[in-house]
Amino acid sequence: MIVSESLLKKLRSAFNLNIYEVKVWTALLSKGSATAGELSDMSNVPRSRSYDVLESLEKKGFIIMKLGRPIKYLAVSPSEIVIRVKKGIHDKAEDEIKGVDEVQKTDVFEELNLLFKQGVTHVDPTTISGSFKGRNNVYDHIINLMANAEQEVLIATTESGIIRKLESMKNTIKKAHANKINIRIAAPLKTDRGRKAAEELKEYAQIKDVDLNSRFVVVDGKHIMFMVNDDKGSNEVSDVGIWVNTPFFAQTLKALFENVWK
Repeated sequence: MIVSESLLKKLRSAFNLNIYEVKVWTALLSKGSATAGELSDMSNVPRSRSYDVLESLEKKGFIIMKLGRPIKYLAVSPSEIVIRVKKGIHDKAEDEIKGVDEVQKTDVFEELNLLFKQGVTHVDPTTISGSFKGRNNVYDHIINLMANAEQEVLIATTESGIIRKLESMKNTIKKAHANKINIRIAAPLKTDRGRKAAEELKEYAQIKDVDLNSRFVVVDGKHIMFMVNDDKGSNEVSDVGIWVNTPFFAQTLKALFENVWK
């Protein structure tokens, strides 16, 4: 069985195997059971490397060594391998998350926070800004700002925007509400979809059917994320957001928001 180079490349990436491992593995899958020599010939892997490769695949749970003479190897069901690989990734991720959580409880983490706070006092306010291209990147930063909010979040958006925020930010808005953050969203609600999205978010945020003809978020009266493009003229790739940490400008936008809200 000849396996295409594109398939081999995809398998290497998906299962974190080297080129020899993926060649021997696919050869065994096509054969079902084979000796090291047979697999070497089928996969074009040098015989001097085939035993090391087979031992590695066995340790990873991709193949089984059959006792007897000559020694043969059996293929494991791909479905079973997927389950094992997923479990391995999950276990590794849990260990890494646990390690990061443990760091937060140490004196080292406190020192990092102290260094950061000392450093921020020396930062030129004009440099505390950033540009984000692509809607996913913009939303990721908005979610981060909301997750760290201390008092309030003001959101001016479009009807399409409030529908998207229901899909992408509902959990973040819910958590912020649980932390006693005052959340207000101003958006025009002209269609059933828009009104339905607003209804679902009303449990966690105050919402008004008003149109500021703009797209921005103000957090705690100091952080601003505003969209450069009109909602109708942008998409997930072309959308651009500008983040600025500036209480001066933030208070201006907040005043605008308050006037329209009233």
